[in-house]
Amino acid sequence: MSANKITYKQAGVDIGEAATLVGDIGKLRARTEKSRQLHQAFGLFAASYDLSSYRNPVIVTGCDGVGTKLELLLRHDLLEIAGMDLVAMNVNDILTTGGDPLLFLDYVAMSHLDRARISRIISGMVDYLEACDCILAGGETAEMPGMVPDGAIELSGFCIGAAEKEDLLDPGNIQPGDVLVGYASDGFHANGWSLVRRVLSEHAANFTEPEILDLLAPTRLYHDVVRGFRTSGIRSKAMAHITGGGLPENLERLLGGKGADLTIPRWELGAVQKVLAHCDPEDCFNTFNMGIGWVGIVDPSDIDAALTLGPGGRVLGTVDSEAGHVRVRIGS
Repeated sequence: MSANKITYKQAGVDIGEAATLVGDIGKLRARTEKSRQLHQAFGLFAASYDLSSYRNPVIVTGCDGVGTKLELLLRHDLLEIAGMDLVAMNVNDILTTGGDPLLFLDYVAMSHLDRARISRIISGMVDYLEACDCILAGGETAEMPGMVPDGAIELSGFCIGAAEKEDLLDPGNIQPGDVLVGYASDGFHANGWSLVRRVLSEHAANFTEPEILDLLAPTRLYHDVVRGFRTSGIRSKAMAHITGGGLPENLERLLGGKGADLTIPRWELGAVQKVLAHCDPEDCFNTFNMGIGWVGIVDPSDIDAALTLGPGGRVLGTVDSEAGHVRVRIGS
């Protein structure tokens, strides 16, 4: 090294450590290549996947993050859950199309690489990707001194899927009288946490540590419900992943000018009601999933079978011709 000349490592970026991390990730991600494999080797500049098993493939894509829930996950050292949340928020969106999640890529940035912490995040991702048969195809790990605060992590995910053109779900087929079947969530999932964090900050004495940890449960992956639709032969007209905007916004984007009156059960899960007690009651419906993380819209003849496809399956209501409004109330 030349005297008085600055190296990249002295500037805060250790490319040797980054290269070693890639090797660590490679060992984990091998678990995600089982029934599906990349077309070329892992670790190239871009990943490829052979679509020849599809007759008439359509590509579907999406990207998402973990939102401000990440701040609490880092504070409580729940890095594996951060990885699970990242996968679920992306894969669930792909599943709503009727497509198969094929490839997942991540973006992780921190001020200085921490192999142990990143490996734990990737481990959580791999657990979920393995469960839904999606390949960890690559990603980007960025060391950004002076840009990302010490101790913080930036986290984004990207998912690529495919479907046979004729299997893509078309919300344009929804008709008045069709039935909305909901499936239970495992918590707030990874949205609405700016409000949850405000409640926890202002009313900290009301919540125990175990209650907070329960609230931070990972976002549910709804691949089992979607596979249930496929294997049972039930044709869902549309499916919705209930994230930011709650049931009203996420369903109104599917209904194309139609509406629905929905009745949902009181959300009895851990300390959820303790959080909701400090939130504006109307705002809750437009912020949280309120205990329903997934909705399938089916023909009335398919109700009984659809109810068996996932935990907490229940009829929420029917589609009507009320212009573009989804109205939600708590049932008895």
